[in-house]
Amino acid sequence: MNFVFGHYTISDELPKLFREANVLYWAHTLLTFSYEYIDHCVSNSSKPPPFHIPCLRFVEAGLALSHDHAQSGHHKSKLQTMPQAVYLVEELITDEFFKYIHNMDCNPMLDPDEVGYEIAVFLACTQHIQYAKTSGLAFISDYQGMCHQ
Repeated sequence: MNFVFGHYTISDELPKLFREANVLYWAHTLLTFSYEYIDHCVSNSSKPPPFHIPCLRFVEAGLALSHDHAQSGHHKSKLQTMPQAVYLVEELITDEFFKYIHNMDCNPMLDPDEVGYEIAVFLACTQHIQYAKTSGLAFISDYQGMCHQ
């Protein structure tokens, strides 16, 4: 089979990847907010929760921009050079990959007897916290990643 790989022009790709990196930033913030809310509730309770609270996180990620500073004899400042390429660089997931919650349904994708189900239920709880505490403005959908149980 022959494959052809296409890509966007830099002027189209840069805003798309900037948006993706921004979404990852806000998702990280929403998950952190959920943990802070859970910690607040647990610390104000007279009893510990009757279940394990998993310690989860988003992958580390960022944008990498490649600049060409030798542009055909023109002497431009670093601020004026347009990136020649842009990359979304993400931490490598090396273990088995799970899709916990689909982006079209708030229910866990896993069955109660499957590995990772407890994490999926916890993530559904974080969605509820995010939705309720932002008055319906934001929540993380399409949770996926590794499972260390």
